[in-house]
Amino acid sequence: MKDNYWQKLVDKHLVGRKIVKVKWLDPKETDKIFGWSQQPCEIYLDNGTVLTPSMDDEGNDAGAIFTNVTELPVIPTFRE
Repeated sequence: MKDNYWQKLVDKHLVGRKIVKVKWLDPKETDKIFGWSQQPCEIYLDNGTVLTPSMDDEGNDAGAIFTNVTELPVIPTFRE
């Protein structure tokens, strides 16, 4: 069960935003910034927000994004 506080906060910052850029983090950036072994796909929004998928809420490694798009069921991470 999600907390209403979190739903309101997410809605406030994400609903109605426009995606302006999508890119995978460079391996050097990924290691330097997060200490991760995999590169996630980051989503940049028109208000300056950057969404970086993580495997968990402790930020232990990069995370994939699952979708409901038949042609694109998952946006993967990469390891170099």
